Amino acid sequence: MAKYVLGIDIGTTSIKVVLLDINSKTVTDSFSLPTKAYIVSDETHAKEQDSVQIITTLNECIASLPIDKLQNVSRIGVSGQMHGVVFWKAQTGCDWSGRDSRHLFSPRDTSHLITWQDGRCNSDFLSTLPNPDSHLSIATGFGCATIFWYMKHRPGFLSDFMVAGTIHDYLVSMLCGLESCVMTGQNAASWGYFNTATNQWNIDILKDAGFPVHLLPECVPSGCMAGQTCCEWHGVPASTPVGAALGDFQCSVYSSMTDRTDAVLNISTSAQLTYAMPLDFTPPNIPDPTSSISYFPYFDGSYLAVAASLNGGNVMATLVGMLSGWMNELEVEVSDSSLYEKLIRCALGVDSSDLRVSPTILGERHDPLSLGQVSNIHPSNLSLGHMTRAVCRGVLDNITSMMHPVFLLEAGVQRIKGSGSALSRNAVLRQEAERAFPLPVEYGQDVDSAVGVAIVFHDRIGFLTTILVTGTETHQQQSMLVDLRKGRLSGSSAKWF
Repeated sequence: MAKYVLGIDIGTTSIKVVLLDINSKTVTDSFSLPTKAYIVSDETHAKEQDSVQIITTLNECIASLPIDKLQNVSRIGVSGQMHGVVFWKAQTGCDWSGRDSRHLFSPRDTSHLITWQDGRCNSDFLSTLPNPDSHLSIATGFGCATIFWYMKHRPGFLSDFMVAGTIHDYLVSMLCGLESCVMTGQNAASWGYFNTATNQWNIDILKDAGFPVHLLPECVPSGCMAGQTCCEWHGVPASTPVGAALGDFQCSVYSSMTDRTDAVLNISTSAQLTYAMPLDFTPPNIPDPTSSISYFPYFDGSYLAVAASLNGGNVMATLVGMLSGWMNELEVEVSDSSLYEKLIRCALGVDSSDLRVSPTILGERHDPLSLGQVSNIHPSNLSLGHMTRAVCRGVLDNITSMMHPVFLLEAGVQRIKGSGSALSRNAVLRQEAERAFPLPVEYGQDVDSAVGVAIVFHDRIGFLTTILVTGTETHQQQSMLVDLRKGRLSGSSAKWF
C-alpha cells in the first residue's frame, strides 16, 4: 500500500494541499482554493484576515483529496505566509467535530490573523522600539512589531490570549493538541527580535521593554517534528507525525533549488529573488534597514541571500481591481478572472513597450515611503497591452534593482529557477523574467511551497520521528531533545533527519 506525505501551504490569498507519494517522490494529487479571508479593520492601514475562514477553506481543500490516500498519510508538513501573527487561548483554540465520517476542527477563541501586509506600524512607531539583537531589522507586519503596537494602543486585547504564532503555527498546534506553540527559526526570524545564531529570542531586550514574553513560541530547528495528530483528521490517522511549521518562502526555494548554483525567482503575492550563501557564511551582527538584501535562515544553519519585495503578483491584482472598479462604475460586468486573462492576452500581442511603470505601490521594507509611478506616457502606448506589459516588466525591474544580476554572477549562480503562482499563471511575467537575467531561466513542474514542505518532510526523516512514534530514545537522543527545547541545536548538530 502506497504511503503519502500531506503538504499544506496557507498562503496570503489561497491555500494549496498536495499528496506526495513517498516511494516515487511525485505529487499524485493537489487542490487549491482562494481563502477570500480579508476583512475590513477599524485600524488605519491594517491588513487582517478571518482565521475561521482560513481554516474553513483548508477543510474544503483537504476534503477534496481522495479519502483512501488520506488514510495512508504517514507525515504532514505545513508552511504558510510568514511575519504575521494570530492569537489564541491554549485550552480553547478550536472545536473538533465529525462530519461525513471525517473529523475536522474549527477555530474558537482566536483573533484575526494580522498579516505580513499590515501597515499600522509606521516609521515613527518603529523608531520607538528597542534595537534587536539580530541581523534582521524589524518592520511593520512583523509579529513582534504588531504585539508592540497592541501593547501601546490596545493593551486589553492581549490579555484575552495566552498563545501567539503564525497562522501555520496555529494549525500545527491544533492538529497536535499542543497547549503552547512551537515555532521554527524560519518563522521566528520573520517576527523580529530573534537571533538566528543562537536560535533564541531577545528575551532580555523584550522584557526591558515590557513585552509580554509569555506569548513568544518555543523555538525548534527547522525541519523537525512538532508532534502527532491528536485524533483522526479528514481520514488522516491519529498519531500521524506533524512537522513544525516552516516558512512558505523557504519551502518554495526547497522545491525549486536543485543545485547550489541555482538562484530562485519566486513571484506569488509578493516577490523574492534568492541564492544560497556558502555553508560557512555568518550574517552581520547589526541589521542594515536600508539594505535591499536580507539573509534568511534556511536549513541546518545555512542562509539564503534574499531580495524580498512587497510588490509581486499583488501589483497585477491591483491593476485588475482598478480596471474592474472602473468598469463597474461604467455599469459593465466582467469577472476579475476573465479580466486577468484578457489583460494577459492583450500584453502577449505587444512584444515590448516604452511605457515605464514603477510598481512599488506598497513601498519596500528598505524604502517604506516609495510609491508607484508611471512615466514616458504618449498616445501610442496607452493600450491595455502596453500597460500590462509595462507592469510586468516593472515587477522584474524592481526585484533586479534590489538584487542586481551582477551579484548572482559573482556568487557563481548559473541558472534561475522560476516558481510561484503568479509566475506560473502569467506568461508575460515569464517573458520579462527571461529578458531580465543574463542567465537561463527554467520553470519546474510542481514547484511551490505546498510541494516544498511535503518534500522537506519526505527527505528529513530520523530519530525524532521514531521517538514520537515509539516513545523511546537513547541517552544521546534525550540530551539532543533537551538542547532542542532550549533552542541550542543548529548547523551540523541538528542533522539527525
